[in-house]
Amino acid sequence: MIQIGNIELPDFPLLLAPMEDVSDPPFRALCKENGADVVYTEFISSEGLIRDAAKSVMKLDIYEKERPVGIQIFGANLDSMLKTIEIVEKSNPDIIDINFGCPVKKVVSKGAGAGILKDIDLMVSLTEAMVKHTKLPVTVKTRLGWDHDSIRIVEVAERLQDVGCAAISIHGRTRAQMYKGDADWKPIADVKNNQRMHIPVFGNGDVTSPERAMEMRDKYGLDGAMIGRATIGYPWFFNEVKHYFNTGEHLAKPTIAERTQVARRHLQMAIDWKGPVLGVFETRRHYTNYFKGIPHFKEYRMKMVTSDDPKDVFATFNEVEAKFGNTIIPQI
Repeated sequence: MIQIGNIELPDFPLLLAPMEDVSDPPFRALCKENGADVVYTEFISSEGLIRDAAKSVMKLDIYEKERPVGIQIFGANLDSMLKTIEIVEKSNPDIIDINFGCPVKKVVSKGAGAGILKDIDLMVSLTEAMVKHTKLPVTVKTRLGWDHDSIRIVEVAERLQDVGCAAISIHGRTRAQMYKGDADWKPIADVKNNQRMHIPVFGNGDVTSPERAMEMRDKYGLDGAMIGRATIGYPWFFNEVKHYFNTGEHLAKPTIAERTQVARRHLQMAIDWKGPVLGVFETRRHYTNYFKGIPHFKEYRMKMVTSDDPKDVFATFNEVEAKFGNTIIPQI
């Protein structure tokens, strides 16, 4: 059993990574239904929350069916981060997660996200202050380091643990790598194998198949996997990993009918939550994966990603379901 604070999780839990414009309540609900053990919100700007920016405030919406759920925040100013905790606590999350890993320039340039990897002392002191400011478990998501020459993740993780961090998720790339090249899980294993570490150490990056998840568990000995891009438009991934762990066999892929039904639900939930314009727009990125592997699908995909009217998108779903029916897409 794995614990984050008082939250009890199964052995080797699967966590839905926080992803901008992806990990919203509709998608988190679908992932939870399909085996995710913990889900995280999109990352939320501390400065945006303090300014009461509508987009930041909307990201605080969480629902009982998602639990346990973590709200992830980012920033580099202590006063702002502490004020943010007070705002976030009103949404009653189970976990507060600090983003020390986002590599995007507009975040890094403000010293936030992965930008803080240039100032480990600030990273530690911010975490310590936030831990002291809330009774909720505080976790951290970060990267191996700023670049290859500055990887100190074993020391960094130990220092974060020592100031009260309840769990750490580590992406196996540096900020300099962005999302290029292969994720390196060995330094994450070095963190886990540090005899002074006693909090959960989760791996992140390139968990693209059940076999890769098993490798992270069995070869690298990590406590769990935080999974991001493999789940976009494919919430079934979590159950597929668990089935493989339990049986050594691959779970049958969802039929086109099942894929269409979930895509339809996803779009409707998104519209209900954020309105027809944003609902249609922000769900588009999922369609490539919902229908990945269907031959001669370009015509339908173009309709899905260019239609602004929900009725047209739903009509395209109906066309796909009628044409492809119970076809099962082969393993990809």
